[in-house]
Amino acid sequence: MHPMEHGSKSEPVTARQLAPDYGNWVSKRLVYIPALAGLVFAVLATWVLLFVILAVILIAIAGYFAYARYLFAPRGGDVQAAVWNTVLEHLDWNGQGKALDVGCGNGALSIKLAKKYAEAKVTGIDQWGKQWEYSKATCERNADIEGVGNRTTFQQASAASLPFTDESFDAVVSNLTFHEVKDVADKRLLVQEALRVLKKDGVFAFQDLFLIKRAFGGMTDLVVTIRRSGVGSAEFVDTSKAPYIPTALKLPFMIGTIGLIKGKK
Repeated sequence: MHPMEHGSKSEPVTARQLAPDYGNWVSKRLVYIPALAGLVFAVLATWVLLFVILAVILIAIAGYFAYARYLFAPRGGDVQAAVWNTVLEHLDWNGQGKALDVGCGNGALSIKLAKKYAEAKVTGIDQWGKQWEYSKATCERNADIEGVGNRTTFQQASAASLPFTDESFDAVVSNLTFHEVKDVADKRLLVQEALRVLKKDGVFAFQDLFLIKRAFGGMTDLVVTIRRSGVGSAEFVDTSKAPYIPTALKLPFMIGTIGLIKGKK
């Protein structure tokens, strides 16, 4: 069955079924697990009063993540869309040729690229996996719904070892992916790998938690490292100060350390 075909003629297609699903950076597990644990300790507090403290802490944690999930969601603060749009706003590209999205999730940034640049061919790669609420099938369904399925391709791959030859793409983007790659301690190597597949004179825009020094080093050092990789120009933009980021999301473990590096090879 084609992703756009739902049921038989007697089963009308709902608006929800036709809406793209780009997921949420705060998984449901981060809400449900502490909430359930908090309720368990609340019950146990009838026997051991000290468990009240644990119950309150866990329920507060669940409440925070529920609120953060709301802020990221389209029907809430829609912060995710604003973050994706920031990448596109800093990509100085004419839209001619091929683009790569490293760590595409459910395909949001890849699809936004294809919609903005009507002649571009866009490839999105991701490891996906059970820890995330993302999949290749959802990417393809979203692309069909958004009308760019014929110009987007999605495949499973690692950001640490991209399955493309040197200088394969005219533009490369990535959003909040490099810091998630567990098998590479020095995240600067992932930035270099993404730049390896960028053509000479190609452009890039990478947004990540670049202000985490233990992962990326200092910003000056990171920009110098990038320039030594054959890049003609590179600039750091501190997007953590963007007005669309609410105070509740500016914590270090959320997007309080976000930044963007853009440039041309």
